[in-house]
Amino acid sequence: MGVVETLLEAREAFERRDWVATYQRLSDLDSAALRGDDFARLAAAAYLTGRDNDCVQALQRAYQAHLDNGKPLAAVRCAFWLAQTLTTMGESAVAGGWLSRMQRLLDQTPGHVAEQGYLQILLMFRHLSLGEFSEAAECAATVTACGRRFDDPDLLAVGLSSQGRLALYLGRVPDGLALLDEAMLGIVAGSVSTIFAGQVYCSMIEACQEISDFSRAAEWTMALTRWCDEQPGLVTFTGQCAVHRGQIMRVRCCYPEALQEFSLAVHRYLAAGTAGPAGVALTERGDVLRTLGNLDAAEEDYARARRHGHEPQPGLALLWLERGRTDTAATALRRLLAEPRTEIGRSQLLPAAVEILLAAGDVERADELSRELAGIAADFGSAALTAMAGQAVGSVAMAQDDHARAIVDLRDAAGRWADLESPFEVARCQVLIGRALRALGDEESAVAEFEAASGKFAELGADPAEREARRLLRPSAPAGLTAREVEVLKLVAAGRTNPEIASELVLSEKTVARHLSNIFAKLQVGSRTAAAAFAFDHQIV
Repeated sequence: MGVVETLLEAREAFERRDWVATYQRLSDLDSAALRGDDFARLAAAAYLTGRDNDCVQALQRAYQAHLDNGKPLAAVRCAFWLAQTLTTMGESAVAGGWLSRMQRLLDQTPGHVAEQGYLQILLMFRHLSLGEFSEAAECAATVTACGRRFDDPDLLAVGLSSQGRLALYLGRVPDGLALLDEAMLGIVAGSVSTIFAGQVYCSMIEACQEISDFSRAAEWTMALTRWCDEQPGLVTFTGQCAVHRGQIMRVRCCYPEALQEFSLAVHRYLAAGTAGPAGVALTERGDVLRTLGNLDAAEEDYARARRHGHEPQPGLALLWLERGRTDTAATALRRLLAEPRTEIGRSQLLPAAVEILLAAGDVERADELSRELAGIAADFGSAALTAMAGQAVGSVAMAQDDHARAIVDLRDAAGRWADLESPFEVARCQVLIGRALRALGDEESAVAEFEAASGKFAELGADPAEREARRLLRPSAPAGLTAREVEVLKLVAAGRTNPEIASELVLSEKTVARHLSNIFAKLQVGSRTAAAAFAFDHQIV
């Protein structure tokens, strides 16, 4: 086949988004036969098939070819892609050099041109890396304005998407979602180039995950999956796509499928040399393994995630709670909550923080955090966050012995989880409702809730949760004492002091004191001696 025919085939393959064929045809040709645009096509095909080094080399050739042929603006675009690609490869210093070249070429260009919008994208990411959200938002608005002015679908999609994400971080959730939806119009219409389209797809889904809008995330994840499947040989974005599919499957309790997707994502990320995203996928996989009761494997995934530069919280703290290291888990959550975070960042920690701090006996702080979560859920308008908030508020009400109010909040949360097709969370709410019913003396209704929850946990393979529900099915202790209160009472009757009880049960002394106060109230006694007498009279010891 001649050079001309091979070039035509390569260009046709590029138009139909057959990246493997594009890469192979252009790579087979002598570089002298390629123009600047052909090098740019080769660079895009290399990037999309996971060949980052080849991408950089092709972009450098494209940049020089465009300069040699008097096309400085085409060279500016090559410099943009070099800066962005090298940044993702961890070569920020070299990327900064290309940004400077890009800026110098634009300074030499009279008037306003669309390429100034591409420079603003890079400046926006620089501000984001420094946590300068307001400055980044100004850059994003400029990108959008350039996209509209020059009728550039790529700039418009990236600008709107970036404005949407930043609006979320600045607390304007409805405005942010509206901007993200507008950004997706160009993607759905097919007017946005492939690399930008993939980036905007992933940005949209990540935003939905961040605000716990799982229904919207599922919808766009399906669209991203179809988009990836339509492109033979596509490698870039398939790791993110696997993570997003796994996240949706985890919410819907399809645990084996979720594990498979997260494992696929880890493999693809590590093969591409992108350690940070691999850490995210490992954390997600660890969360599923923890739910299934495979704590050792979960802990190993969390450790690997940390080695890849990602802090696997709050999943690791919940694992510590599961292992009885309540104080360690509580310390970690208090530290995380003390760090500067947006409302989005706090919303991802608060449900676990309430659960852990209640276990640690810090009811007052858990109450504050549950109210904060409810406020964020109301601002975001997220059904899942509203369910999480109701579950948290109900749990706090139980700890405050307001069991009737707890039941109302927990039943509302269970209904919302059912609407979201999340049976695991429904069953967790049923366990809490059963405990509240038992505290109110309605044993028959409590047992019905425990049985329903136990059956659902067994069906899902969630062994730790099933064991807890089964344990609660056993007849309750006298006077409505909980299992933990019985343990404390046995040690009181054995003459143990509060510090000794705390050490033996791996609790804080504050938690032991709270349990003891609840025991005195339920037994209607005022001393340890009277409580011990009750224990002997009712054969608790």
